[in-house]
Amino acid sequence: MSEDVELDYSELIQDAQKKAYRFLMQDVLNIVATLGDAPGEHHFFIEFQTTANGVSIPDHLKAQYPERMTIVLQHQFENLVVTDDQFSVTLWFKGKEANLVIPFDAVTQFADPSAQFGVSFEAVEEEYEEVDENETSDQEHPDMSDTDNTADKSEQKSDGADIVSLDAFRKK
Repeated sequence: MSEDVELDYSELIQDAQKKAYRFLMQDVLNIVATLGDAPGEHHFFIEFQTTANGVSIPDHLKAQYPERMTIVLQHQFENLVVTDDQFSVTLWFKGKEANLVIPFDAVTQFADPSAQFGVSFEAVEEEYEEVDENETSDQEHPDMSDTDNTADKSEQKSDGADIVSLDAFRKK
């Protein structure tokens, strides 16, 4: 029986890296939650699948961002709570308060531009609901003029946890 099993070290390494980067993201958010604010010039871009299991966002945001959403934790956020498998935070969109619950498994990108650090996570497709392919990507990103909590960026695909260019998070 054990003769039929192959160890795929490449896949095992990718899984280990993915877990390590998710733990790193969790640790960073724990530090910020403990401090009550991001230290120094640090701020965080977090992109996540809005259709992932366990994601809880207000209906108006779900309608505006049916697939993916990017939030920014910088100056205007409250109630950051981090657990082993998710975080929750209160943000404001166009002056309207929103409570978001985001499982770490739903996060597709995490970046701290002030530290020139970024990581991209492979989405686990079977965890997500079907989304209409005819939806345009400009629906996925909010109007930047009214909030510091979201960012426009180009989408990147990845086969695992990889360092990503911060240019992906800059408004063009």
